[in-house]
Amino acid sequence: MFKIIKWLLMSLLVVALLATGLIYGALNLSLPALDGKGKSTAIEQSVKIERDVLGQAVIHAQSRLDAAYALGFAHGQDRFFQMDLLRRNAAGELSELFGKAALELDKTMRFHQLRKRSQILLEQLPSSDRVLLATYAKGVNEGHAQTGFDSFEYLLTAATAKPWQSEDSLLTIFSMYLDLQTATFERDKTLIQIEQIFGKEMVAFITQPSLYQAALDNSQLAPYNHSIPSLSAPLSMITHIEDTKELGSNNWAVTGDLTQTGAGMLSDDMHLSFAVPIIWYRAQLNYPLNGQMQQITGVSLPGAPAIVVGTNNKVAWGFTNGYLDTADWIALDGHDKTWQIDEAILLNDGSSENYALTMSEYGPVKNINGKPYALSWVAHHDYAVNMDLIKLEQADNVDDALALAADVGIPVQNLMVVDDRGNAAWKNMGAIPARKVPSELAVSEQNYPVGWHENETERPYVKNPASGRLWTGNSRVVSAEDNKRFGNGAYAMGARSAQIRDRLFEKQQFTESDFYQLQHDNEARFLTKWHNLLVKQLESRPDEYKAYLSELNNWQACACADSIGYTLVKYYRDEVINGLFSPLENELQTFDGSLKHVKRDLEPAVWQLINTQPKGWLNPDYADWSEQMRAAFDRTLDKLTTQYGQNMQNWQWGSVNELVIEHPFAKQIPVLKKLLNMPAAPGFGDTFMPAVQGRSFGASQRFIVQPGHLDKAIMAIPGGQSGHPLSEFYRAGFDDYVSEGLTPLMPQSIMHSITIDAVN
Repeated sequence: MFKIIKWLLMSLLVVALLATGLIYGALNLSLPALDGKGKSTAIEQSVKIERDVLGQAVIHAQSRLDAAYALGFAHGQDRFFQMDLLRRNAAGELSELFGKAALELDKTMRFHQLRKRSQILLEQLPSSDRVLLATYAKGVNEGHAQTGFDSFEYLLTAATAKPWQSEDSLLTIFSMYLDLQTATFERDKTLIQIEQIFGKEMVAFITQPSLYQAALDNSQLAPYNHSIPSLSAPLSMITHIEDTKELGSNNWAVTGDLTQTGAGMLSDDMHLSFAVPIIWYRAQLNYPLNGQMQQITGVSLPGAPAIVVGTNNKVAWGFTNGYLDTADWIALDGHDKTWQIDEAILLNDGSSENYALTMSEYGPVKNINGKPYALSWVAHHDYAVNMDLIKLEQADNVDDALALAADVGIPVQNLMVVDDRGNAAWKNMGAIPARKVPSELAVSEQNYPVGWHENETERPYVKNPASGRLWTGNSRVVSAEDNKRFGNGAYAMGARSAQIRDRLFEKQQFTESDFYQLQHDNEARFLTKWHNLLVKQLESRPDEYKAYLSELNNWQACACADSIGYTLVKYYRDEVINGLFSPLENELQTFDGSLKHVKRDLEPAVWQLINTQPKGWLNPDYADWSEQMRAAFDRTLDKLTTQYGQNMQNWQWGSVNELVIEHPFAKQIPVLKKLLNMPAAPGFGDTFMPAVQGRSFGASQRFIVQPGHLDKAIMAIPGGQSGHPLSEFYRAGFDDYVSEGLTPLMPQSIMHSITIDAVN
């Protein structure tokens, strides 16, 4: 019997080793060759693609067109599956890979018909841009074909990779619209529902101006001066109100008066969801233009031929999401002006499912609380997407960059730009509808503004302010007066922006290290007020809450990895909001709605309730407000115990907010986690502070630069260049990111080189 068991164990071991060998063998076959020579009919002259120690693609070409081919080649080698997901997500075509599991998501995306819009927009682009996209697409396809075998993701889904098309690059830009602006029209939809169910008074109460305002002119919106509306909805149960990720970024700049070199200095860190591979791809383009060599270094978005954030050593630029109001819901009078479109969604078994979409002259139609509304969104209009971002590469100074702002077809961003002459400026770059009166609530058909069909060319900007300092963080940047024109498209509350602003005024001169330290600032200024409230509540029963008071007294006032007190305060705030607003949340959920899309607006309303303690908002299960507030903490303890156990050491913020960057397939196939995921790292930041970090969310890159002085420029990214798990560059740079290392922007030692000769 022992021999049989031994034989079975040995057989299983051999089978496991063979399976492992087959898996690694298949993976090895799909590794791209990073050295050698090739030929292509898509280029006019030879190009060289080098990789440095981080895998950064260093491209040498004789024209911008050939550089686009080479960048596409590198993207196709390293990131083709990621690019495929981006275009499929935007087009609503994921079901062809993942079957019915992706069907509802595809229907959500088909609502916007972005594949058809990309095809139409492609034909409207200037011929030079169409040639650029076609050349880039050839590079992508030849780079992908060079690997010889499709990546393992296609093997696991039993799918065949489809060639990249020019229109797919436009879909890649549309994917950013979906990431960055969905919150805008979802917020408006929620406010329409609240108005219908609870009245305009509740809408005004919930959306009252933030307690934290950090506009560049320091203007303040008029405070809310109305009474608290009555709460008619009964409290049936306390419901958790979901958070929406505050997709956005930080950026700030100082003029040359505040640097040792006399050049302007820029900091930019874009906050996005994390996955493996990380969204950005490091690249440097080298090519001549008008007799002068151009060198553009930064990050690109695989799928598009542009450097999104970077520098040409004369200027440097970065972005944060603008959150201007770029969407309106149009209340339709009836169905006589609508028609139906049938969209066939292909599944992975070869079958298809029909999606019936109602359309109108204003946009696609959705029922809100049983009534039809059409969505007019900037992404649905012709000026939404183009290739003009590439023109930033040729800017000689800040003024050149500002002049491009209104022409660039991207989701509207806060452009922060500096130059080597010491100038610094801010302006909204990207598509903004020219309609003059934005609305958070429904617009009638009779009041539909024709300005929706045009891009706004007149935009405010700030250049070289007297203080020498500029900052944005997804909250309101424009003046209170300009806010009437551009509206609130789901602004951040402003605590993060205010903290950045205040930090900038603590010093009179800055270096790259100073900016990097600010990017990692995790002081809990925003939660200090909540900490004091919680301590006050628990001190009424010091014996009962002794252990928790001890942790709160040692909370360190930061989102520090070993702080238990920070976790208690963070969770307590959430439970107070859940307890106070569950009556609204429960009612909204009966209409397929939720407060999650306006949760970031609730802070001033919450404090008004806490300070005034209206009887109508007191849960009938509690005798008074003190009991209600302590009950929120008791729910906090229950939640933490359920999630992390009774041992309070497990409640340390570094564990609760552990950074976990996963490959999409590792979530479905846990056995692949070790192979595919980045190493887990303790949490080091949070939401309402410069050091933004969640479990799978945060600064997708950290960029600091002084044009003309790139030797100290920084570009840190939480992941590697390659999407191939056996690549030497799969995790390159990740350790530096989590350890706060000063990862250089500029290429380092060259490790690999490919030369591709032109065949004419």
